[in-house]
Amino acid sequence: MTRPEHTDHIWKRAEIESPCIKVCVIHPEARICTGCHRSIEEIGSWARMTPEDRRAVMEELPERAKLLKVRRGGRAARLKR
Repeated sequence: MTRPEHTDHIWKRAEIESPCIKVCVIHPEARICTGCHRSIEEIGSWARMTPEDRRAVMEELPERAKLLKVRRGGRAARLKR
């Protein structure tokens, strides 16, 4: 069953899509999701955020991703803690 083209606009939303990639693991030190790089608070409030707030978060994500790419030293670093 196909939908008529004139009803497609009903299903489309003009909001910023979520950056979620369904890899939901919170980094224990950075406290951000290793998949989308949002904080727990941002993830929880995403649906209620204004488009401007979402855009601001989206602009910060590339910088946050760099925080997770830094090597932490593996086993040797854990033993020093």
